[in-house]
Amino acid sequence: MADLDDLREGNNFGLGIATDTQTFHVKGAGNLPWGMKDRLSRIFNPETGRTVMLAFDHGFIMGPTSGLERIDLSILPLIEHTDCLMCTRGILQSVVPPNTNKPVCLRSDAGTTILTELNNNVVIDIQEAIRMNVSAMAIMLSIGDPAFEARTVANLFHAADQASRYNIPVMGVTAVGKDMARDARYFGLASRVCAENGANIVKTYYCEGFEKVVAACPVPIVIAGGKKLPEKEALELCFHAISDGASGVDMGRNIFQSSHPAAMIQAIHGVVHNGLTSDQGYELFNDLSSK
Repeated sequence: MADLDDLREGNNFGLGIATDTQTFHVKGAGNLPWGMKDRLSRIFNPETGRTVMLAFDHGFIMGPTSGLERIDLSILPLIEHTDCLMCTRGILQSVVPPNTNKPVCLRSDAGTTILTELNNNVVIDIQEAIRMNVSAMAIMLSIGDPAFEARTVANLFHAADQASRYNIPVMGVTAVGKDMARDARYFGLASRVCAENGANIVKTYYCEGFEKVVAACPVPIVIAGGKKLPEKEALELCFHAISDGASGVDMGRNIFQSSHPAAMIQAIHGVVHNGLTSDQGYELFNDLSSK
């Protein structure tokens, strides 16, 4: 109970000073509840509004692919340089230290591997995401795939419905099949479908005309790195994506399959958060690699 013997009358009301409306730094999140904004703020740096996410969830369809044979040796040394971890619950609970203190975007759907037809997935129980204290849930959408489009859209819709009850953001991840065009028309459609069905973040690929994809998507877009590129090309990809409006990257192979992963993720961080050009990022990569 308050000590009534020292009750002081308020006298500093800031009269004449306009109230700070605190416009939020994450696109499309201004009307969301406090808990949702809090989790988004863990992922997107409040100073830049951007993020460097480290994706190492590949094993759920690829198994021990190159660079992910030993998560403890390849990924854990990189954690200090990332803003957010994207991984599966199996790796999270078996390898990632609980005192890492980094937000987690949990791969929240699974069902098939590269040995069969991909994307025939089901969604994790929301209670499991809550128990693991994740900051976001990632759900794959297979837009344009006659076999699995409806199922994957329903997966996202269901996940967004459940997650919103507990103020957990959902990231829609746009899959690209062998018969799908990698162009602005497709990625614009797929990204907008993600947002329309409740995604708070969209992960998609960079392409020509990417600025139109970003403009038509009401929530932040982070780009996927895709296949392994030479380091300079990967940094050019980051630079062009950020210049065209991306809110960050969610990269895996272009980091953990690099010749110097720690140097690479720091160079990407410089491009995303510090305004480095791709040439400056590559110079930083070479400097760090030589130490």
